[in-house]
Amino acid sequence: MSTFTRRGAMALMGATAATPFIARTARAQTPINVGALRFTSHAPSFIAAERGYFADAGLDVNFEFFQAAQPMAIAIASGDADYGVTAVTGGLISLAQKGAAKVIGGGLSEEPGIDGQKILASNDAYEAGLTDPSKLDGKTYGITQAGSSFHYMGSKIAQAEGAEVSFKPLQKVPAVIGAIKTGQIDAWSIVPHIAKPLANAGAVKIIGDVSDYLPNYQVTTVFTSADNAANKREQTAAFLEAFSRGAADFNAALVDNTADEAERDAIIELIAGYVYPDRSVEEARPSIVNGAMRINANAALNRASVQDQLDWFKSEGLVGGDVAYDTLVDESYVDVIS
Repeated sequence: MSTFTRRGAMALMGATAATPFIARTARAQTPINVGALRFTSHAPSFIAAERGYFADAGLDVNFEFFQAAQPMAIAIASGDADYGVTAVTGGLISLAQKGAAKVIGGGLSEEPGIDGQKILASNDAYEAGLTDPSKLDGKTYGITQAGSSFHYMGSKIAQAEGAEVSFKPLQKVPAVIGAIKTGQIDAWSIVPHIAKPLANAGAVKIIGDVSDYLPNYQVTTVFTSADNAANKREQTAAFLEAFSRGAADFNAALVDNTADEAERDAIIELIAGYVYPDRSVEEARPSIVNGAMRINANAALNRASVQDQLDWFKSEGLVGGDVAYDTLVDESYVDVIS
């Protein structure tokens, strides 16, 4: 197995119910670093940390926060983070091809009947006629980086509409937000806890739903280093079980609404502390509630969606054309949604 430094990982990227888990605990209080974004979709990890689920599994968790998906993949490959939850990206696939990373489970998913990711237009573009995705032809579409999930979504939406769009990489989500608010880009797609507050504040217009173009989209995956997946199976299974307990609490409180009011309030307060540390709980509440999408039970993985994403990255020349699904994914830890 190759050893990757952060610099080495960046170079590789530049080149492009009952739980199913095997073990319930790692060795006592194993320290691990978990990569995260300050998104509501990362709530299962925050819940697992605050409610002691990681500790129950023998894991002492430290969070490393990022502002985009691809830098998190670099951190996993270089050993600066042990586990992460983020979108499939060209960088992640390239690292998997080099034996540095592995998808081990599923996270956030688009699901019929649950409000999901939104397609946005800048106010200027909307006033100029971009009132629905069929009018995207000739427009600029904001993304963080080439090969990001934003690139995948935008391309699939444009392809479905027969539109030619120009993608504008802006590196970080806050930069994309600033660009669409000021009309520097015409369109973007993003999770509802960001999209809805922007629209409600009059900063953008919502013109469509991602799920209309990518039903059952596996938006995020759980991933780790290939070494952890192959050689630290007890620790990896322990992480997934604790994460899944957090996901179950999240879904009950905010997606299925089967939890009582006190539990719902407790979950909202917990998430607010991580995702909106500069806001009061009441200020953060609408964004958290509006941003609640399904987190797959027991980290189950949607194989068909991940395969579609891999096929798109290959077709665009963003990763090697010979990358196999099994190179990217280790299905041995979780149930698979085919």
